[in-house]
Amino acid sequence: MTVYKSLQAPSSVVMVRPHHFAVNSETLDNAFQSTSPTSGADATRAYQELTEAADTLQSHGVDVHLFDGDDPRTPDCVFPNNWFSTHAGGHIAVYPMMATNRRLERRSDVLDMLKTNFRVQDILDFSGLEHDGLYLEGTGAMVLDHVERIAYAVESDRTSQIALERFCTHFNYEPMAFRAADEQRRAIYHTNVLMCIATDFAMIGSCMIEDLARRDDVLNRLGQSGRTIIDLSEDQVGNFAGNAIELQGSAGRLLALSETALNALSPDQKARISDSATLVALKIPTIELSGGSVRCTIAGIHLTSRV
Repeated sequence: MTVYKSLQAPSSVVMVRPHHFAVNSETLDNAFQSTSPTSGADATRAYQELTEAADTLQSHGVDVHLFDGDDPRTPDCVFPNNWFSTHAGGHIAVYPMMATNRRLERRSDVLDMLKTNFRVQDILDFSGLEHDGLYLEGTGAMVLDHVERIAYAVESDRTSQIALERFCTHFNYEPMAFRAADEQRRAIYHTNVLMCIATDFAMIGSCMIEDLARRDDVLNRLGQSGRTIIDLSEDQVGNFAGNAIELQGSAGRLLALSETALNALSPDQKARISDSATLVALKIPTIELSGGSVRCTIAGIHLTSRV
């Protein structure tokens, strides 16, 4: 396996350990989340799962900046990748969120840590678009190809075309939006449950892209980047196989995904991933009740360290 640093795979991340985890009643458009109520025991398990996940990543040499989410008004705080993202050159984006209680997840201490430990030139705050009903939920709404500068985005209530265009204009990405839905015709709420872009491969549930011509466009663009395309079935997407993230560890690149996702992959898919990255499975079944998995719990830091 070739070991070198990649623009696509950050070596540092932000994670938030939830103290009051629960299925969010304000995000019912998320068909992946459980319809059963969660309990105090679930909150305890989610806290433990995130703690162990962060420990596992650190054991592989990933620099984890771990925060505690102790505000009872933020049941989804374990998913920080939705409210901010970081970009090479010292740039940070802060995003407009659809659910009112999710807007409370934005926190100055995370931004202060980034400014203290990394070289930050500016922070572009799009959150004011909430007042106009325009939302763009970070690297949930967008899956970014940092090398080819393409922002893949499923069209949904959480992904405003206006906000997407503004992001792409400011950060020099080409927008590639498309519609996607499951067999029940339920719209996919976030792009990062459908696809993952790594350095040498891309995983995507292309069968869920509704327009066949647009499906071909997306697959062609991914293919033009030189990546191996690993197609996912709808069942695999439903088991969070697309909700993975490539990171840089001390021994090379790794693909962080959940045990649920790993178990959904075929032996051939695992082998093709392993040609480029070490598979690292994290056990987060309670957290997955909220309709997000490993990718959602990780906000990659694409900034230069001050050290």
